[in-house]
Amino acid sequence: MTESINNHINPANLSQQQLAELNRLIKVWAQELGFQQCAVSDIDLSEHEPHLQKWLDNNYHGEMHYMEKHGSKRSHPEQLVPGTLRSINLRMDYLKEDLPVSTEIIEQLQNNNKAYIARYALGRDYHKLIRKRLQQLATNIEKEIGSFGYRVFVDSAPVLERALAEKSGIGWIGKNTMILNRQAGSWFFLAEIFTDLPLPVDSPVSSHCGSCTACMDFCPTKAFVSEKELDARKCISYLTIEHKNSIPLELRPLIGNRVFGCDDCQLVCPWNRYAKISGEKDFSPRNKLNDIELVELFSWNEQEFLKKTEGSPIYRIGYESWLRNIAVGLGNAKTSQVIVNALEGKKDFPSTLVQEHVAWALEQHKKSAQGSYE
Repeated sequence: MTESINNHINPANLSQQQLAELNRLIKVWAQELGFQQCAVSDIDLSEHEPHLQKWLDNNYHGEMHYMEKHGSKRSHPEQLVPGTLRSINLRMDYLKEDLPVSTEIIEQLQNNNKAYIARYALGRDYHKLIRKRLQQLATNIEKEIGSFGYRVFVDSAPVLERALAEKSGIGWIGKNTMILNRQAGSWFFLAEIFTDLPLPVDSPVSSHCGSCTACMDFCPTKAFVSEKELDARKCISYLTIEHKNSIPLELRPLIGNRVFGCDDCQLVCPWNRYAKISGEKDFSPRNKLNDIELVELFSWNEQEFLKKTEGSPIYRIGYESWLRNIAVGLGNAKTSQVIVNALEGKKDFPSTLVQEHVAWALEQHKKSAQGSYE
């Protein structure tokens, strides 16, 4: 550490050498706080702005009206947080089990009596955990140089986090629109600290997707319009989380047993063979959500749902959407009397949305078994 930094001089008067030293310290502190990578970018997102506008103009955002609500703030960080000069971008791995590509988990997707929940949602909600770490990182900086301007973000504001991550060299935006990293795949969360400190920036990395289209080819609903372009209205993650209305009939059979989110495009990505297992205990699966029958989840009453998903990303979709999603999963499951009885038990559930999807599921079993159940 340099003496001048420790003397808490005005951040605006930091020399280039002092800023470089601070950049180094920030990366050390980030690692100590559980982040696997930290890199700094400028905030010029002009290259990404037309792509965002085209995506919105095509209505690929569906019901995610917040994507257009904030106008140019999403691609102009300095409008969102006046005075912003840099984005400190961070990566935190969340995978809690060894998931060989195209084997055990894809087999689970084919075992349609069990629920599939996106890996990121199996444990504690990452927002609070990461936000607390970001705040600690900002506090460390403040202790070192004195008060400075900043704001922390964890997927909670109009921020083009993948564009910023790409600019800083955390990875490149893959054909599945995810950030890919040669040493870590894509099983990680992103977070940012916008700051008025003119820190030296890190260099971006080149793309390494090559001619591979595994992610696009494997998508059950063919949600990828083209490379790096996703029609969210067909995406299973969108349909089971963001979408609050009836799931389109033509997409229901394609959802299979995915009741919250979807990882398919990550499961088949060759770069995820290099994914690392996270040491964060809070990301460990809760309530057997990584290996649980659809019927068991469907049996939860609202109080059980609220209790068992408290502090989980699942909590925010609410009980009605939860039952809707599981009803679709049950409709796609192998016919059995247990499944039919579970669906029959919620035919009159006080929600027209749930009733509609339960009726659809029962019709699938009627067609499949012709009245004869195993």
